[in-house]
Amino acid sequence: VSFLESFAFVGAFIPGALFVVLMGALAAKGFYLPVILIGFAAPGAILGDILSYYLGRRGTKLFGEENKILKLSHLEQGENFFKKHGNKSVFLGRFIGLVRAIIPFVAGLFKMEKKKFFFWDILSGLAWAIVYIYLGFFFGQAWKIIEIWTNRIGYFLVILSLFFFLFWLLKRFILRQGRQIAAISKSLWSSIKQGVASNQDMEKFVSKHPKVFGFLKRRFQRQEFSGLTLTFLSLAFVYLFFLFSGVIIDILSSDFVLSIDQNIVHLFIAFRHPWAVRFFLWVTVLGRWETTILFTAIFSLLLLLWRKREYLIPFWISISGSAASGFLAKLIFHRPRPEDPVYIEPSYSFPSGHSIVAVALYGYMIYFFWRNVNTWKNKINVLFGGLLVILAIGFSRLYLGVHFLSDVWGGYLLGGLWLVASIGLSEKLLFRKKERIYTWLSPLWLRTGTAVLVLTGAVSYVVFARAYKPPFNISMEEPVQIVAQGPIEVFSANGLPRNTETLTGNVQEPLNFLIVARDDDELLETFKKAGWYSADPINFTSMNKIIRAVIFNQSYVSGPISPYFWNTEVNDFGFEKPTETNSARQRHHARFWRTDISFNDGTRLYVGSASLDVGMNLVTHRISPDIDTEREFLLSNLMKSGLVTRYERKQFTKPLIGQDYTGDQYFTDGKSYVIYLK
Repeated sequence: VSFLESFAFVGAFIPGALFVVLMGALAAKGFYLPVILIGFAAPGAILGDILSYYLGRRGTKLFGEENKILKLSHLEQGENFFKKHGNKSVFLGRFIGLVRAIIPFVAGLFKMEKKKFFFWDILSGLAWAIVYIYLGFFFGQAWKIIEIWTNRIGYFLVILSLFFFLFWLLKRFILRQGRQIAAISKSLWSSIKQGVASNQDMEKFVSKHPKVFGFLKRRFQRQEFSGLTLTFLSLAFVYLFFLFSGVIIDILSSDFVLSIDQNIVHLFIAFRHPWAVRFFLWVTVLGRWETTILFTAIFSLLLLLWRKREYLIPFWISISGSAASGFLAKLIFHRPRPEDPVYIEPSYSFPSGHSIVAVALYGYMIYFFWRNVNTWKNKINVLFGGLLVILAIGFSRLYLGVHFLSDVWGGYLLGGLWLVASIGLSEKLLFRKKERIYTWLSPLWLRTGTAVLVLTGAVSYVVFARAYKPPFNISMEEPVQIVAQGPIEVFSANGLPRNTETLTGNVQEPLNFLIVARDDDELLETFKKAGWYSADPINFTSMNKIIRAVIFNQSYVSGPISPYFWNTEVNDFGFEKPTETNSARQRHHARFWRTDISFNDGTRLYVGSASLDVGMNLVTHRISPDIDTEREFLLSNLMKSGLVTRYERKQFTKPLIGQDYTGDQYFTDGKSYVIYLK
């Protein structure tokens, strides 16, 4: 990628710098070593520049305004930059967008001395690789800070926002560069065809096999449906068919795919949140059979209203064929649904019916509007708007835990097969009709009718989505309290996790405190009398204060602490106590959760874990590996509060050695204290 981005003029269309930054971010996650990445990026950039330099020495005869790639305007831009900065332009130009792919060519054009060019080019290529790789690396470290200091729903929102941002960037790039890329591809294809056709050996070969090459030539004709259109659609259909067959084979025989499916299910369970569940229920309604029938009927009426009847039968085939094949596939494969879904679906899992319908219904709408709108901007808006709906429906099935990833992917492919077939039928009918009508919304009555039908569909969808209440497997209301006999017995009886979790649900330190208290105030009062401080909430003010305290080794006795998770929930309380150093770099920590477990005497169970910060890693504190010593320290402090009536030391987990969310190791004998407050 670095080589292509440096290659003369072609590099203007290659987002190489962004790619290198992303690779640096992956290095921060431990996938690659930054030095190794630099060892690939720098030589690629340097070689691309050198080739461009030697091309430039051939002169301006390669340029012309009719040329789709080597335009005279591009050459003038590079010449002006080179004249302004001289030899240093080779170094400076590498860090400036479009000029990056032009300057080496211009340097060759102006016959820049080779030694000077190689010096500045090698220096700039190496500097560019280092800067962009480590820019991505530090971005990855910043992402790790976000991962550590935010709660799950906040992290989920950051991920979602990043996806929408990248989606918008891709749309913007295609909107601006799509036509140019298509023109360049067409120009290159024409050049390749001309080069092959003018080859004498090829001419002899073609003349010996006139029937074969006559058949191939007809397959690429634009004037007939049986030409290029049918060829492209047939290749797309065959490709989708083999992909769908591969998914079936993987589900039946690949443990790796099944493992991926299960891991993704567990990951989304860790990120569930009531408001997000409600949002994705609204999204998933877009793929339900009631909504499908409603939108199919409304779109059919719109086609009649717009006098586009030739699209009706293919549209109905797309919807009915995909729905029927999805139903049969579920009966054939009998794949059970994932465990612990948000709500219960009575049918089988593979393939996802919602995903099938999303591609068949909304995909056909994308095709229709792409075919019938005038401007490139509107076409791109239709394409990306429809794709966003299709992706959102598939994602909602994963988030709600009612499908595996392979179910959704298989549904997309099966829906795609019917979509391609229906588009093929539509194109055949359109070739027969031989007309293109683009003024299909000009009369007032057509616009009024369109507005009424669209508004009817929107209102009906909102009404149905608000009323949609599936049989929930998890409670969407306030949790019901459990009356139990004893704190330890509760965990065995209800299958509650005995360890804290990372943001993504991986197991880390076990709980080592189970406190029975009357309410939150009693718990807070106990820690206060024990000499512990309640941690400040995480916000910009507290984060700024804790960063300054850590940097200057100052005290901040109530500084914010990074969240832990238990049973997919972030800790409700954070307590801390300074060590003898009285520095924000070293602190005693205790995180506690308010459970929904109550006892016959009206008390409630609180669970928590204690740890000691002994220093700083790059992005967060480093804990002491001996968490049992910290457990004993907290117990002795709580006993001094005078509010503990009795306590018991119980074997809670097996003795273990593990790692926390930052990779710090810990060890424990697995015992926990059950503490009763007055």
